[in-house]
Amino acid sequence: MSKPVIGYKNHRFPRQVIARAVWLYFRFPLSLRLVEEMLLERGIVVSYETIRRWVREFGPAYAKQLRRRTASRRDIWHLDEVVISIAGRKHWLWRAVDQDGYVLDEIVQNRRNAKAARRLLIRLLKKQGLTPKRIVTDKLRSYGAAKREVVPDVEHRSHKGLNNRAENSHLPLRKRERMLQGFRSVGGLQRFVSIFSAVRNIFVPPHQKRSALAIHIHRLQAMAHWNVATGTLA
Repeated sequence: MSKPVIGYKNHRFPRQVIARAVWLYFRFPLSLRLVEEMLLERGIVVSYETIRRWVREFGPAYAKQLRRRTASRRDIWHLDEVVISIAGRKHWLWRAVDQDGYVLDEIVQNRRNAKAARRLLIRLLKKQGLTPKRIVTDKLRSYGAAKREVVPDVEHRSHKGLNNRAENSHLPLRKRERMLQGFRSVGGLQRFVSIFSAVRNIFVPPHQKRSALAIHIHRLQAMAHWNVATGTLA
């Protein structure tokens, strides 16, 4: 991972406080006002509007520093889309996760068709650099059309029951959507999910880590990685 180049100059609060506020906001289903209250309990007096500015300024920078999983030709891509209403209009969040529930990419689009599915696949190939072993989707025909055009040689399994992993990946965002009382713009949703998923990827244990000890160790490693990424190591 590259050395963090995040600048905290000209900010009144220490970098540890800024990073903790951003972590609380994206790691847990908390509003800005609740983050403000939690910091106050620690003796840190900061307004929720200041926290909002930290989230907008430092959130994308932190997400860029968080380690991405190395792609493998044995990976299985689970693709799914979920409708999200913004200002009274329907939009679709297209998401791809791997066999462990790790979010590979997601993109907000205003259509639910083959062109939108194709755009997701092209972005995935560019980011991953490799084709997967298999693609799993529900029965939306747009996936099959996009797959035949973009990755014709990759196995495709289309079945409602096989795609629970992708469908379950929407649940954490749904909780945040309710807490935030919806999203105000397409750009705002895209920015939020890019940071939200990057944070979840390092803190949520893979499915195979079932024991309490394994989960505890994973969380300690995730916190250490977060501190390195945000440049807040003591």
